[in-house]
Amino acid sequence: PRCAACFDGHLEIVRYLVGERGADLEVANRHGHTCLMISCYKGHREIARYLLEKGADVNRRSVKGNTALHDCAESGSLEILQLLLRSKARMEKDGYGMTPLLAASVTGHTNIVEYLIQGGLQQDEAAGAQSGTCASGGSHQRGCSEEGCEGCGASASSQDEVPNVFCTREAAVEALELLGATFVDKKRDLLGAHKYWRRAMELRCEGGKYLPKPEPRQLVLAYDYSREVSSLEELEALITDPDEMRMQALLIRERILGPSHPDTSYYIRYRGAVYADSGNFERCINLWKYALDMQQGNLEPLSPMTASSFLSFAELYSYVLQDRSKGTLATHLGFSDLIGVLSKGVREVERALVHGKDPVADSAQFTKTLAIILHLVFLLEKVECTPEQEHQKRQTIYRLLKCSPRAKNGFTLLHMAVDKDTTTVGRYPVGKFPSLHVVNLLLECGADPDSRDYDNNTPLHVAARNNCPLIMSALMEAGAHMDATNAFKQTAYELLDEKLLTKSTMQPFNYITLQCLAARALDKHKIPYKGFIPEELEAFIELH
Repeated sequence: PRCAACFDGHLEIVRYLVGERGADLEVANRHGHTCLMISCYKGHREIARYLLEKGADVNRRSVKGNTALHDCAESGSLEILQLLLRSKARMEKDGYGMTPLLAASVTGHTNIVEYLIQGGLQQDEAAGAQSGTCASGGSHQRGCSEEGCEGCGASASSQDEVPNVFCTREAAVEALELLGATFVDKKRDLLGAHKYWRRAMELRCEGGKYLPKPEPRQLVLAYDYSREVSSLEELEALITDPDEMRMQALLIRERILGPSHPDTSYYIRYRGAVYADSGNFERCINLWKYALDMQQGNLEPLSPMTASSFLSFAELYSYVLQDRSKGTLATHLGFSDLIGVLSKGVREVERALVHGKDPVADSAQFTKTLAIILHLVFLLEKVECTPEQEHQKRQTIYRLLKCSPRAKNGFTLLHMAVDKDTTTVGRYPVGKFPSLHVVNLLLECGADPDSRDYDNNTPLHVAARNNCPLIMSALMEAGAHMDATNAFKQTAYELLDEKLLTKSTMQPFNYITLQCLAARALDKHKIPYKGFIPEELEAFIELH
């Protein structure tokens, strides 16, 4: 209740719970957020002040390593940030290596960025008199950890009176550059972005000591082989090229935040989506592929962000293929585009299994990933292939089947391919299931037609429940046992709709052998057989 009261801003309830009932201030929620962090994030100044008076730990960290200062920076609560700094809050990095200053830049809170760069905490007049003057002619950046620190030509005479607000020239430059990137992608204000980038470049060149940017390891196709500007002249030339400014924003964000920060890949994908909306699918695909590689190289397997990338590819490819078939789109989308993403999808499944992800805890995310992969297979079947490409496609699917992945309720890929629920994976339609084409391809690549889910249903049972006699025939042709029973002693034939049975040309008795009848007779009459017959026959009888 105290966290809820802090979230909603009910000061009197917080006073009652903490002051009168003795509630522990430091008990955090499952994310590691304390009452102080929550009140800072929601901008409730009086609650934050009260909690600090009651001794709340101002430097406590959450599960992801952020502090109350980060929460203030992300919400734009300048007054609370000043309050925290007066209470000896430290400028720490979170789990992504982000300082509160960078957090403010990412969220676009210019008031926090300006305050932390140009002077930090406003102190009383006496403390201000002890401050020196910044080399650039501005106010001294208070709180430097050592005398004459970089980016600040003055020193503090009394460490006891100086709060821990530390900002080097390099940190200020990066904060301004990142703020400019936020103005490009989040605020869509190119002139505002250019203003902050100019300030950052001037600060880089200040005092004749140029702070060089690190050289990129290689130029990236997704960024159209752009490189960051390194002089004021190059920066001024950007104003006439909006597209190049957008690439600069992506380059800056990747350099400062790094590839493991969620915002880096998110805005690459966002920029790709903007290109797709304008019909430039090639640029979109290049950016999305780059973001997907980044996610798979840095995020945990089965991350929702990675799954979202796969889904975006499936939806885009479905749209492009539909429009191309109507003759309204000249976009070239070939086998290599689809097989590349499908192969990355298989890699995601392999990564999840290698990392020992809990199939129960992660079943929803794992099921979604497998469903998206099946949609990619569905789309791939619509693309013409050479014999070599056909072989590559089957190799990729064989790799996937070899993993023996299990979705919700123990469904195999074959179970999912015959289930109508697989159709829905996102907001937009992609493939349609049950799919005979996908079923045939899986069977050709070695999928087991007699595999069982947790209720002992075979794919044949699921196909019957979905009223798909054509798919049932394909499964039986591949060796599926029509008289196999599930945990409720039902055969697939018994699950078929009676109306469909009258119309169907399927002849289940053509697939029932004398061996099948004998196995069912043993089970029906409870005749003991274990230990009297070979083990292979025992498994066959259990199937029935």
